[in-house]
Amino acid sequence: MPAQQPADHRPAEDAPEMTRRQIERMEGIYGNRYLLEPAPDHKLPRGGMSAEEAAELISEEMVLDGLPTRNLATFVTTWMEPEADRVISEALRVNFIDHAEYPQTAEIEQRCIRMLAHLFNAPGETTGARTQGSSEAIMLGALSLKWKWRGRREAAGKPVDRPNLVFGGDVHVVWEKFCRYFDVEPRIVPLAPEKYTIGPEDVEPHIDENTIGVAAVLGTTFTGHADDIRGINDHLVALKHERGIDVPLHVDAASGGFVWPFLYPHSEWDFRLEQVRSINVSGHKFGLVYPGIGWLLFREKDDLPEDLVFYENYLGKRDATFTLNFSTGAAMVLAQYYNFARLGHAGYRYVMETMKYNARALATEIAAIGEFEIIGGGHDEQLPLVAFKLTGGQVYDEFDVAAQLAAERGWMVPAYTLPPNAEHVKIMRVLVKETLGHSLTTTLGADIAQACETLAVKGALHESDRKRVKTNTGF
Repeated sequence: MPAQQPADHRPAEDAPEMTRRQIERMEGIYGNRYLLEPAPDHKLPRGGMSAEEAAELISEEMVLDGLPTRNLATFVTTWMEPEADRVISEALRVNFIDHAEYPQTAEIEQRCIRMLAHLFNAPGETTGARTQGSSEAIMLGALSLKWKWRGRREAAGKPVDRPNLVFGGDVHVVWEKFCRYFDVEPRIVPLAPEKYTIGPEDVEPHIDENTIGVAAVLGTTFTGHADDIRGINDHLVALKHERGIDVPLHVDAASGGFVWPFLYPHSEWDFRLEQVRSINVSGHKFGLVYPGIGWLLFREKDDLPEDLVFYENYLGKRDATFTLNFSTGAAMVLAQYYNFARLGHAGYRYVMETMKYNARALATEIAAIGEFEIIGGGHDEQLPLVAFKLTGGQVYDEFDVAAQLAAERGWMVPAYTLPPNAEHVKIMRVLVKETLGHSLTTTLGADIAQACETLAVKGALHESDRKRVKTNTGF
């Protein structure tokens, strides 16, 4: 602890020069500056501090954040092997886009793209790109859909002023962002109670000659299930042959792209389906890499419009670029390649099977509490997660359970509402990742049961919660 300061002690920034030197001397003897002054906030501090002090200041600030390994809300990877950490650390200074200086990094990106194309059953030579995540990959994939649609319309001498995109309410918000940013009409299929994904009968009424594409989800954020991608594809194939309207299908496999090939290899959702022209996947989700890596894959090279590719020679050689970002770190590309080499197909399958086993064990624990219904527990194909909701009639709701878990045990388990027209349905969700082993699933199940017992005695945590429970006892 710092020594007792004089009564007239003032922050060094505002003190006279002599007093400031005295304070700095005392800080050097008795304590660190960040213990005596506010953290830098609205302007740069007049003077700096030592490297040790700056690092300690940030460490003090970060204790207020939750522990990543207890964050069961996030799909994003929170742990990698020490060897992977070393690969990442050694590559932090490498700018991925600088292919002239780092040609082998560019080659490793292409290796990853080729391996993913093979994993997703691409019929031949294809192309793709690494991105900051699936949000950027979706933006690029959807732009390709729009450009290809516009080219077809212009070639036929038809207007191009009213493009639309069809997708379900189970998509990530980035799909709506794309439509708003790039002037495309979103045709959103609403969800409904007990209906958390979409199929061909849902998209059919929304498709017309101005539809640039249909987006389907493999592993939704809300419940972890997949849209009926095969059924949607078959409908689009029939539409092409019967009405001459060629509507491509983009698969948002942000979460499921690294799950389905290993857990459900015979399920057809990828380039085995005729209308699937592009796929995005997040390396930083079940690809098991830290945040900052996504992938976009095209069925064929021609699915990437040449007009969207830019050529530059800023960095010493002529390069093609097809991303929204330019300069970006190479570390996560190398980390993805590390996992591909380290785990191989068999390793990824083992990791996914382990997570699926523990997810089912946790679902059993939660169901045994008697207060919850497991969402879609009877479906064979699902991400390794557990989605559940209260059976109804309790004096507390899912948001209370989430708050109680965080307060008592530090678990970050999200509670949320579904999209329209099921927004009154409240759900909780646990992502079961590598770091949530079998013993921890048992502990978590017991902690959820204890949270329910506590809330049954003390009631909802907030008045608004009690009102919400009273008016929302079911669907």
